[in-house]
Amino acid sequence: MDGWGKKADTAMTVTKQAPKQSKTELARGLGISRGSLYYQPKLPAKDLLLKQQIEKVLTEHKSYGYRRVAWELGINHKRARRVMRLFGLKPRRTIKSPKKPKDIGQEPTTIPNLLKDTVVNSPHVAWQSDFTYLPYFGRFVYLATVINSYTRQILGWALSTRHTTEFILRALLDALQTYPSPDIFHSDQGSEYKSQEFLDLLAQQGIKPSMSVKASPWQNGKQESFYGKFKLELGHPECYSTLGELTEAVARQIYYYNHIRIHSALKYPPVVFYQRYQLAS
Repeated sequence: MDGWGKKADTAMTVTKQAPKQSKTELARGLGISRGSLYYQPKLPAKDLLLKQQIEKVLTEHKSYGYRRVAWELGINHKRARRVMRLFGLKPRRTIKSPKKPKDIGQEPTTIPNLLKDTVVNSPHVAWQSDFTYLPYFGRFVYLATVINSYTRQILGWALSTRHTTEFILRALLDALQTYPSPDIFHSDQGSEYKSQEFLDLLAQQGIKPSMSVKASPWQNGKQESFYGKFKLELGHPECYSTLGELTEAVARQIYYYNHIRIHSALKYPPVVFYQRYQLAS
């Protein structure tokens, strides 16, 4: 028993605790102020709040990157980028669309690309047009639009189950009902745009036709860019069970693009940009 007692005494001797330090001594040893020991960082709480605000913006504006999120919230874009990276918040990416069928056997047009050497410095200089394909329950629905080269506003549009000259004409006439004719109307070399009926309407309105070089979609880049974002934000067309519902959704999305969605090149929605241009003129 004496042996056990000696071991216990030894153990008690070895495990004696070091003297307890005061907060002041601990802070001095760490090289910080005593008040820092009580500091609770505020940044994580602010980041969480900003995260919720960004998520709300991305719910309404699905394709916004950090710059447009910052413009929407009125904050520094570096802060928006940091918080979006921190929480893995990303805009939806563009969905690849089916490619248009090629105009097989058609000769290249003699109509030049007038936009190439034109300074577009007002809303009255040039319009651009194109049409795209929306997959819809085993077939395609076609959307044609006319965009203002300066303000990026969609001026006219038409939806159809067939891509014909009449379909393209409806989009142009929709724009001409509300807006004065531009100097130039630019498109690709689709057969609909090269038809005599379409060219005759341009001539009647005093509009000069302009066309991209064949197989050069970047020469009609404003329309190409619009369709990429438009399809992303519209969602899959088969979310809408009838053509009537799809047409209504397209109309809402075009209104959103024109009046609400901040255009990255303009820093305003197109309609707001145009209104500011009118006030400054």
